[in-house]
Amino acid sequence: MTALGTLIGGRYRLDAQIGRGGMSTVYRAFDTVLERPVAIKLMHREIAADSDQLERFRREARSVAQLNHPHVVTVIDAGEEPATEDGNPGDGCPYIVLEFVEGETLKDVIRREGPLDIPQAIAYAIEIARALGAAHERQIVHRDVKPHNILISAEGGAKITDFGIARTLTEEGLTMAGRVLGTTDYVSPEQALGHPVTGQSDLYSLGVVLFEMLTGGVPFRGETPVAVAMKHVREDPPDVQVLRPELSAATASVLDRAMAKDVGQRYPDAASMESDLEDVLAIETSRSGQATGEVTTVLRTLPGGALRRLPWRMRHRGRWVATLGLLAVIVAVALVVALGRTHKGTGVASGVGSRAGLVPVQLSQTAAHGYNPFGTGPENRDQIDNVVDSDPNTTWSTEQYYEGNLKKAGGVGLGIYLDAAPGVVAKAIAIQTPTPGFSAQVYVSDRIDLELPYGDPTQLAKRGWQGPVGSSASVHSGEHIQLTVAGVRHRYYLIWLNTLPPGKQSASIADVTLFR
Repeated sequence: MTALGTLIGGRYRLDAQIGRGGMSTVYRAFDTVLERPVAIKLMHREIAADSDQLERFRREARSVAQLNHPHVVTVIDAGEEPATEDGNPGDGCPYIVLEFVEGETLKDVIRREGPLDIPQAIAYAIEIARALGAAHERQIVHRDVKPHNILISAEGGAKITDFGIARTLTEEGLTMAGRVLGTTDYVSPEQALGHPVTGQSDLYSLGVVLFEMLTGGVPFRGETPVAVAMKHVREDPPDVQVLRPELSAATASVLDRAMAKDVGQRYPDAASMESDLEDVLAIETSRSGQATGEVTTVLRTLPGGALRRLPWRMRHRGRWVATLGLLAVIVAVALVVALGRTHKGTGVASGVGSRAGLVPVQLSQTAAHGYNPFGTGPENRDQIDNVVDSDPNTTWSTEQYYEGNLKKAGGVGLGIYLDAAPGVVAKAIAIQTPTPGFSAQVYVSDRIDLELPYGDPTQLAKRGWQGPVGSSASVHSGEHIQLTVAGVRHRYYLIWLNTLPPGKQSASIADVTLFR
């Protein structure tokens, strides 16, 4: 152990040990130059002798230094303390200087308080999702999301730390094939099996963290870490509404999706999970009548659509603070928002005529997802929500295909699928497009396997898609494609494009409406 009072990097004085792990020790320190408290993570000398472990430690500094986010602990400095001739303890060790967060870990909070207030737990989950989203945008996967690595500041906000086993999606891993990195209480099924880890793996772990915040315990227990890991692979988690009966079905649904073992049924990205968490935070706050501390802070950041669900009576530290004037303001906001959202969602968009016997299916605003099994990932994913916003002036487009077809290395075609959870018997699907003339087929599924290797179009069946249940050789705007599903409910509906409009290098879709 390095002696307290030691000066690291010529400026950081070690004042107290605040944490210790197998790889490093964390100290509260004082920056003698800027005169402020900092945290220093000092790598153990014996670990520094291992080149792989040393590179992992350095990678943590590089990874987190790329992130500038209010819910990620900031890296301030990094370096390697040169060894002295007398070999004092701690000399010759790499170190990372981090912002000092006055507070405690989320694990400490759960141990002390047991199940957290439902709105509070969801507010923390939203902040963690935002932090993970920022990391994933830079292709950084944390790989060890757990309450021990989440700090709750004195102000009540959550900050994620310890990217010690994080790595980018583009670099080669440093672990042996099949080795599981991470804590098995929170490990995703694919990580437990030694399969490739993506941002969706972090979202699974966040789902487990939320489960623990809401129930006071992790979903799986076993005699060994391996036994726990295999339960993540094979067993369904306990019903959270049985463990916490006052929890809304909407919140339980978010947990189900976050902790789906099949990545095709899991949230595709942090933004989608964050959006649903924001919705259920407003619901749960309204149900409980409470909005304290960080809950109030997070509520202020929600999109306008969530404002209509804010409670009329909000308590802060046990006192009613709602007044008649506040009620009037909230009612006015609710009316404005309701008017603004009249045409949002997947109702019948302008230009798409309803037909006798057909009723539009109301889907969430995050129901649409890109699907590109033969390419390098969903195309123009930032535009995908446009196909369910009921605004014909906003569109999603394919990339440019200069040969005038949708041919890629793995096969031909790409598409968009709608998540109609928990399922619907759809009779038709209407498509609005500014680029008519492309051909499309419709497939259905209740399970999507996104992990199969690329290949020819027959792999649509291997990936769980059934059909086609409807098709059009030349889609015109507003066209209703009739579906034949034999009265069976399906969760996913895929619009599969296999040709482009004649003479065009791309295809665009403005709106999609599903009818039952």
